[in-house]
Amino acid sequence: MALVDEKQGFSKRLGESLKRAQVTGGAAGLARDFNLRYDGTPVTAQAVRKWLAGRALPSQDKIRALALWLEVSPHWLRFGEGAPAHAHATLKQDTAAYRVDPQWLSKKYEALSDPHKKMIVELLIALLRLEGKR
Repeated sequence: MALVDEKQGFSKRLGESLKRAQVTGGAAGLARDFNLRYDGTPVTAQAVRKWLAGRALPSQDKIRALALWLEVSPHWLRFGEGAPAHAHATLKQDTAAYRVDPQWLSKKYEALSDPHKKMIVELLIALLRLEGKR
């Protein structure tokens, strides 16, 4: 299979996965949402546009992050082989067992603007009050 065909196939599978996951917002919104979930070098809206248009393939670590987010197999997303839907329970987390790496969370929090940091703190306080734990 030619690289051009691989890029087009990836683009099609990415689009299907985004639609199924009800992810909207265009390339800029997708880049923003992806970067919130990805711990490496942030991607640009231009890079995401190339993914969506079938002109570029993301690196394997980015494919893994996309697959985890969109709940599909990384192998299926990249190559179109295997089950498209998320068949492995190890990648899908229910809310009761959801855990966030504190170092990752701290880095993301520190990257926020001061008004957004304030919003996060206020949201946490409100949630803790609802839970009766404050």
